[in-house]
Parts: sequence; C-alpha cells; structure tokens
Amino acid sequence: MKLTEAECRAAWQVQSLLLGYPDAALLESLPLLERVVEALPVAVGAPLRSVLDYLANAEPLAATIEYVDTFDHRKRFSPYLTYFLHGDTRKRGMALLEIKQTYRAAGWTFDSEELPDHLAVVLEFAAAEPSAGQRLLTGHRAGVEVMRLALRDSESPWTGVLESVCATLPPLHGDESAAVAKLIAAGPPGEDVGLEPFAPPTYMPEPIGGRR
Repeated sequence: MKLTEAECRAAWQVQSLLLGYPDAALLESLPLLERVVEALPVAVGAPLRSVLDYLANAEPLAATIEYVDTFDHRKRFSPYLTYFLHGDTRKRGMALLEIKQTYRAAGWTFDSEELPDHLAVVLEFAAAEPSAGQRLLTGHRAGVEVMRLALRDSESPWTGVLESVCATLPPLHGDESAAVAKLIAAGPPGEDVGLEPFAPPTYMPEPIGGRR
C-alpha cells in the first residue's frame, strides 16, 4: 500500500502521541486524534483505533500503571530503537550521536529530556521531516518489528501503535527477517561498560522532541 506523504505525516504524529505518557493532556486530545485517524487508510488507522478505544475507556490510573509497567520496566518492550541493534554496548553511544546529527542536519532542535532514539521522538521527527524520518525508521525496521511482536504476544493495549507504524514502512526483506529471528532468539548484545551517559532515564511526561 502506497501512502501519501500527508498520510504518513499524520500517522506518525498520532503514533508519536499515543506512545507518550497517558497524562491528562493526551486523554483530552483523544477526540482530535480520533478525527485524524478516521481519515487514514484502514491498514494504518484501524490498529490505532484500538489504542484510542483503550485510552478512552480505561481508568486513567490503570492506563498509567499499564504504560509504566510496559515501557519502563521490561526491556523486551523497549521504545529505544538503538537498544535492539546494539544492546548495552559502547556502539550504542555512537548510534545515539548519529541520530542527533540527523536531527541537527534537518534543522530540527532536539531539546527533549528523552533519548533521541525513543520511538515517540523518532516518529515526531518523521512527521516533521518525512524523508529523513522514514530513513531512520527503516534503518531500525528489525527493532520495530521485535517490539511489535513482543507487544502483540503480551496482548498489550499499545500493540496497535506498532502495527500502525509497521504499516507505514516497507515490508521486511530477507536480511531483516533474519535479524528479527536472531533478536528474538538471542536478544540484543550485552556489554555493560561505559554506558552511564546513555542509559534510558525515567520517562518524563513532558512534550517530546523539538520544533524547527
């Protein structure tokens, strides 16, 4: 399915917001997000409707607890894309720097307290800079797929966000499929040395990313 640039930008912005902390601001924006989702192609929009329905009907405290338990406490659901490729190794620091340089080259100011590889940040960047953003997402396609499968297998309410993200990206090819199978079987590489500056901070319920 070929999406227009406008459809990709709208989808990535909604996906970014739905991967954020389910605070009052997000919950208040649900009617607007629903209208945006209604205008998206079914393959991209339908998975997001399940997430919107969950957030609209869940008790706010229960949604918050579920969110923190999912994304802050379990590495298999890690929203940090470089973790899947590099794990806890020194190479991850260079990968984070490269993503920041991509933001800077596009004139995008990264002023978040979140790490630059957080999927919500990358999606927000992609919504603002579609070409560069899609290259980042495609470069981490295997990690996105592993995250989708982990959320699906755990029946997470946020599975639909990752299903929608994958619907905006090219299908997996042979090498990527092999990478996904390897990550599932063995997990990311590990090397707990010199990583202090790059360890994921506690998620802050603040606006993500920056503006040009």
